Amino acid sequence: MAEAISFLEPRADVLARRGAIVADLTDLLAPECLIHEPRELVPFETDAFVSYRRLPLAVALPRSTAEVAAVMKYCHRYGIPVVPRGAGTSLSGGAIPQEDAVVLGLSKMNRILDIDYANRTATVQAGVTNLHVSESVSADGFFYAPDPSSQLACTIGGNIGMNSGGAHCLKYGVTTNNLLGVKLVLTDGTVIDLGGKALDAAGYDLLGLVCGSEGQLGIVTEATVRLIAKPEGARPVLFGFDNSEEAGACVADVIAAGIVPVAIEFMDKPAIEICEAFAKAGYPLDVEALLIVEVEGSEAEMDDMLASIVAIARTHKVRTVRECQSATEAALIWKGRKSAFGATGRIADYICMDGTVPLSQLSYVLKKTGEIVEGYGLRVANVFHAGDGNMHPLILFNANDAEDAAKAEAAGNDILRLCVDAGGCLTGEHGVGIEKRDLMRHQYADVDLAQMMSVRAAFDPGWILNPSKVFPLDGRNAA
Repeated sequence: MAEAISFLEPRADVLARRGAIVADLTDLLAPECLIHEPRELVPFETDAFVSYRRLPLAVALPRSTAEVAAVMKYCHRYGIPVVPRGAGTSLSGGAIPQEDAVVLGLSKMNRILDIDYANRTATVQAGVTNLHVSESVSADGFFYAPDPSSQLACTIGGNIGMNSGGAHCLKYGVTTNNLLGVKLVLTDGTVIDLGGKALDAAGYDLLGLVCGSEGQLGIVTEATVRLIAKPEGARPVLFGFDNSEEAGACVADVIAAGIVPVAIEFMDKPAIEICEAFAKAGYPLDVEALLIVEVEGSEAEMDDMLASIVAIARTHKVRTVRECQSATEAALIWKGRKSAFGATGRIADYICMDGTVPLSQLSYVLKKTGEIVEGYGLRVANVFHAGDGNMHPLILFNANDAEDAAKAEAAGNDILRLCVDAGGCLTGEHGVGIEKRDLMRHQYADVDLAQMMSVRAAFDPGWILNPSKVFPLDGRNAA
C-alpha cells in the first residue's frame, strides 16, 4: 500500500544517539527485557493495522511499575519518543512505532494481583489478557464484562487505551464503565494512582480522561476492574431478514421500546457465509441479514423479553427465528461471531472499519456503505455491534495490488465520513490511532482539537508519548 498516512519526522538527535540509548537502557533493564537487534525488532514494527510499519529504535519489556517508571524517566530526560504496546491487536495503528521511538511493551506484566469478591473487583497488571480475567473468576460465579473479539489476546492495558467494548457492551458498557482505578506512570516517571475499589473517587475524573487516551497521557501498569455476577441463564437467538435495512430498523425499534438485551450483533449475507464456513454455527444461509440477540435472566424473564423482541421482528418481516437449544449451540453461535475477522482473513485481505452511528440511522448507513464500497469496485462484509450502533464493515481487497489497496483505504475514509455526517463518530472502540487521525477535522472544529491537544500537552509537554497518533500533524503548534 502506498504510504498515504504520514508520520512525524524522526528526531535526528535521538537517532544519532541510538547506541548510547541502547547502552543506557541495558543498565535499566535485564537482558531479556530489552530488544535492540534489527531482526528481533521486526515483530514490533506494526500492529493489526498491517498496512503501515516502522522499525522502532528499541523495545523495552519491563516487569514492574518501577521499571516502567525508570524507562519513562530516562526517555523524558532525553526527549525520546515512547510508544506503549499491549498485545499489538490495535486495528487503527495505535501501536505502530517510528524509527526514533522506544516501544514500551507490557506483555511481561501479566499477573492478577488481587481478587476481592466483597468489593467485586479484580486488580491486574496491564499485560493480563482480557479473557484471563473472566477465566480467573468464572468458577466463583463472576466475569469481566467487556469482551472484544480479540479478548483471547488483547490486554487490559490496551483495552483501557482504546476504551474497548465487545458484543456484550449493550447491557454492561465498555471499558470505561467497568474500570474503577489505574496505576499510571507519567512521562517524567512519576507514579500516580487514580480511582480505586470504591464506586466513585473524589476530585476530577482523571480516570475517565485516561481511559481511551490511546497511550498519550501516561502508561497504565495496573488496573482495578469491576467484576459482575454471572446471570442465572443466557440464551442467544438468531433472527434472519430479507435485507439489511429491515434488520437495522428492527434493532432501532427494539431499543426504542426500552428493551435492553445483553447483546445485539449484526451480520450481512457475505459475513454470514464467511463465518458459517469457518465455525459451522448453524447460521441460516437463505437470508440477507442476521441478528444475534442474546437475553439473560431467569427462564421467565428470558421468555418474556424474547416474546417482545419476536413481536417487533415480525413487524419487520423476519424470516427466521431460531432459539439456541444447548450450551454447545450457544458457544458455536458466539464462536462464529467472534471469529468473524479471522475467518474473513481466510478468503481475502481486508480493512476493518470502526464507526458509530445513531440507531435511527442504521438502515440508511448500511445501504450507503454498500453503495460506497461498490462504487470503488470492491466488496464489503458487515458484522458489528448493532445494539449501540458500532459498525465494523470489512472492506475486502487485494493487498498485493497497490491500486486496490488505495481504493480500500479511500472507501473506508468515505464510510467514516458517512458515520459522522449521520450524527455518529469516527470510532466506537478501535481508537483513532493513525488510521483516523487525518479525519479528526471532519468531526471536530479547530477550536475543539486545540482544546483536546492542550489537555494532552498538560500531561506530556514534549509530545513524546505515541506522538504520531490521534491528532492531525499540522496545527499542533497552535495547541
